[in-house]
Amino acid sequence: MQELLKNLQIKVNDKIYLKDPESSELGKRIVESSIILICEIGFEAFTFKKLGALIKSPEASVYRYFENKHKLLLYLTSWYWAWIEYQLVLKTFSITSAEEKLATTLEIITMAIKEDSNFSHIDEVKLNTIVINEFSKSFLTKEVDEDNKEGYFSIYKRLVSRVKDAILSVKPEYKYPVSLASTVVEGSLHQYFLKEHFPTITDCSAKVTPTEFYKHLVFNSLNIAYK
Repeated sequence: MQELLKNLQIKVNDKIYLKDPESSELGKRIVESSIILICEIGFEAFTFKKLGALIKSPEASVYRYFENKHKLLLYLTSWYWAWIEYQLVLKTFSITSAEEKLATTLEIITMAIKEDSNFSHIDEVKLNTIVINEFSKSFLTKEVDEDNKEGYFSIYKRLVSRVKDAILSVKPEYKYPVSLASTVVEGSLHQYFLKEHFPTITDCSAKVTPTEFYKHLVFNSLNIAYK
């Protein structure tokens, strides 16, 4: 299993990039350093010029991989959601109980992120911070419908669909499985943001995790007791 994981590659829609950053050491450095820089200064202040200075490579070299910084953000967030999906599939495929599978699904979707040694050039903890703070900027644009048609959000939507399927496996007659699933995936990010920046308007804290809240929310919505 460990050997299989070492050879695992996360696949992102090839329309997002001009050249696959996974295909070269420079591309991997661009991804690795962009995560560090965006996490440090924020997406608004981030530029390819600053990234080029950090990796000691001409700004033009970054443009060989990504058309603009919006496409780079789409790449990073798509990679993140694909990584979460990979965790989900890996940890639930052998679970036979529908309730346990749903509980594990919720735990993975809402978990506090730890670094994954299988991807040495990606700091998943910093990338999680970027997704919490910046993910909405990848789709709150005038081009969102066109981007959606191009499949830029397909991994994210597929992940929501997996959560929906886990909900329906527990209660097939539930009327709002997609809305509940997207609430969990998107809402988890928001609760982590509130916990960090607006703690007075969330119950999540050092003692109450988003995982606890969403397991309570989902199982109560389904009228099913689960501990």
